[in-house]
Amino acid sequence: MRLLFLAVLRRHTGNAVTAQRVRDHLEAAGHVCVLRDAFDFESPADVADLIMAENVEAALALHLYRGGRLLQGHRVPFGIIFGGTDLNEDANQEEKSRVMGRVLEEARFAVAFTEPMKEMAQRQWPHAKGKIYVQSQGITTTPSAAFNWSTFLQRADIHRSADGLRVFLLICGLRRVKDPLYLVDAFSEWHREDPSVFFLIVGPEVDPVFTQEVKAAVQRAPGVRLTRELPQDELHAAVRNCCAVVNSSVSEGMSAAILEEFVQLAKRLIRDPTLERELVANGKEYVRLSHSWQVERDVYRNLVGKLKGGSED
Repeated sequence: MRLLFLAVLRRHTGNAVTAQRVRDHLEAAGHVCVLRDAFDFESPADVADLIMAENVEAALALHLYRGGRLLQGHRVPFGIIFGGTDLNEDANQEEKSRVMGRVLEEARFAVAFTEPMKEMAQRQWPHAKGKIYVQSQGITTTPSAAFNWSTFLQRADIHRSADGLRVFLLICGLRRVKDPLYLVDAFSEWHREDPSVFFLIVGPEVDPVFTQEVKAAVQRAPGVRLTRELPQDELHAAVRNCCAVVNSSVSEGMSAAILEEFVQLAKRLIRDPTLERELVANGKEYVRLSHSWQVERDVYRNLVGKLKGGSED
């Protein structure tokens, strides 16, 4: 089939990476996938012209609101993939929630990355219960062999020997929902106690106003650095070299108690190599069992089969 795939394709973001991976799955199954940025279209009418021009037979959207609403009313069967923003932000706005409910009425299927996401969606839109499937994101890493950790740290304004440094990475686009400033004060205080500890925020400047706030806060915080996004293979290599990756997104439900506990546990991780090895081994096993790239490919191949024909199977 010729498939239109709408997603938010801002470079070096999780959405773009997910969209490219799913596109690869669809093309491996023999489909032609026309991937377009949802932000290039203002209304379903704009998408109608593309559907005609590309002779599209079916469609897929990453994000129920941002992409799915653009696929309504075209008499082209489609499925959607929930984004975190759909359930953690947009569902709380009455008009957007109504729009997303109508999209789900028309969609052949919807994919949630986790069981809690599925449960949230079913509570919000009970009429969609029978068409929501859970498929965790498939993981495959391709760290660059040419990446130089020491050079990267120098570019990030960490002018110390890489030996003995404890660098914690926060990888996110600079926007409020990701809350990159959540851990800044805690890490800065820790850096004063132990100058080998650094907190490095890596990501694109998504929100220009908020980006200036982040830059100002980082300049005032010893031991905290900010650097621009990296190509995916270099980012994977940076992750391999760092002490740990942290996540402070508002959507994850962080609290002050978690912040206090985080520093204690991070210090324990540094001084307990057995714990580090155990966490790494358990993490690899969890990814192997729960985030199989091949299983993800098979699931999307089967779900897209639901888009064949002009009526429900």
